[in-house]
Amino acid sequence: MSLTHWLVVGVLVLLLFGGRGKISDIMGDMAKGIKSFKKGLSEEDEVAEGMSQQRGAQTIEHRADPQVRPTVGSVDGRQS
Repeated sequence: MSLTHWLVVGVLVLLLFGGRGKISDIMGDMAKGIKSFKKGLSEEDEVAEGMSQQRGAQTIEHRADPQVRPTVGSVDGRQS
């Protein structure tokens, strides 16, 4: 077996036999982290919905600019 396998086995042994209630503590902390993550996601969704309702529909206006400057190496061969 490789070093990685022995490290995984060692970590599992420490978790299982390292003390009473260690696994339940770890799982409890993990559950708290997941709950706070989901709460944060739902709060962001509520803020985004509120902002979109406040703004309303927006349009983008396009306009042609008649004074377009020629670029370097333009089609007519002159440089500006």
